[in-house]
Amino acid sequence: MLVTHKIAWDKCLSHQLWPAIEKGWKDEDRPIHFFWGLAGKNIPEINECDRKGEEWWYVDVGYITDQITRYPEPKIHKPDSTYFRIIKGHIHTQTMVPGNSDRLKDLSKKGIDVDVKDWQDNKDGHILLCPSSPTVTFRQNNMSQEEWITKTGNALLQYTDRPIRMRNKPRPGNEWWGTDIKDELKGAHALVTNMSLSAIDAIKLGIPAFTDIDNIASPVSNTVISSIENPLKPNRHIVNEWINCVVENQFTIREIEDGIAFKVLQEQI
Repeated sequence: MLVTHKIAWDKCLSHQLWPAIEKGWKDEDRPIHFFWGLAGKNIPEINECDRKGEEWWYVDVGYITDQITRYPEPKIHKPDSTYFRIIKGHIHTQTMVPGNSDRLKDLSKKGIDVDVKDWQDNKDGHILLCPSSPTVTFRQNNMSQEEWITKTGNALLQYTDRPIRMRNKPRPGNEWWGTDIKDELKGAHALVTNMSLSAIDAIKLGIPAFTDIDNIASPVSNTVISSIENPLKPNRHIVNEWINCVVENQFTIREIEDGIAFKVLQEQI
């Protein structure tokens, strides 16, 4: 039985995704839950799935994709090149299975930037601190976003005297609204986050990232703040394998509807 947890707001993208899931996912004689993000009652309902030992999947915006408009209401502008991640039992995939590069090539053909630059060596560069949203931070780190910023900032100060710049998620009315993270990553020594997809932006630009172990970027990132002055910079082969893994976990609505998402993800499992 497929259980697509509805978000009450009629503009939510889940209202476009759930019909595709219900058509393209194989139904079974047991509950299989799908959640769009962590909004509404999703967090307590995910916790209930964990308590009961029931299978659940997390659906959210894709890792490498054309972007949607988020505010004042979400809109998909290019359905054929807008991807959504579908992850079993986590916010980010924990099953890193590289594809054969076909999906990566398909993204490139659609005009999506999949290039990864060589590692930069910005000796006098700053550190860009990019927290995840308050809801993600609370679920992942069991603390408020403000507490995570303070704790991580204090940890950084023990190991570096570089300038630390803060960048929160752009939201209408805040100072980052209408800005591009690429501009703030210019000249950076490293990016530090917990679960934010900003780590992908950094790595693609050749900027080392520090993340939580559960972040999609952790296989090519650092997870220990004490290494901030000498960050890990995996070789090109490892980074290429990683990005091939990443794109195996995101799909267009048509691919979900046609059963391609189900097939690809089941092969991984």
